[in-house]
Amino acid sequence: MTPQRISIKLVKPPFFVQTIFGILGGIGAEMRNLMFMKETADHLLGDDYHWSVLAAGRSQIPFATQAAMMGGNVRVGLEDSLFIGRGKLASSNAEQVAKMRRILEELGHSIATLAQARDRLKLKGGDQVGF
Repeated sequence: MTPQRISIKLVKPPFFVQTIFGILGGIGAEMRNLMFMKETADHLLGDDYHWSVLAAGRSQIPFATQAAMMGGNVRVGLEDSLFIGRGKLASSNAEQVAKMRRILEELGHSIATLAQARDRLKLKGGDQVGF
């Protein structure tokens, strides 16, 4: 089946899709929902998008790991979960990022540099903003 394309053209591809799970009032943090959201984005956007996952609370690390295994990008940090492990508070965002990096590298994934991430997302960098 050919993907159905969005044709309004308010923005130019590639699109960045951030899928969010486990937030009150939103879609639940269940792996079947992750699969559904990815399949829906594939159907609507074809290959013209990058995607990322964030999941709240205890789902943060498992969802990020699964998303990376499915070809997605990940987001972790204290704004989404205060924990680094079962019952153990994270000391910082950096601790969560280091854990996620370690997991992904052990699975054979590479981590984008800041320059690579800016290029993929078409961002201009902090030295080129007016604030």
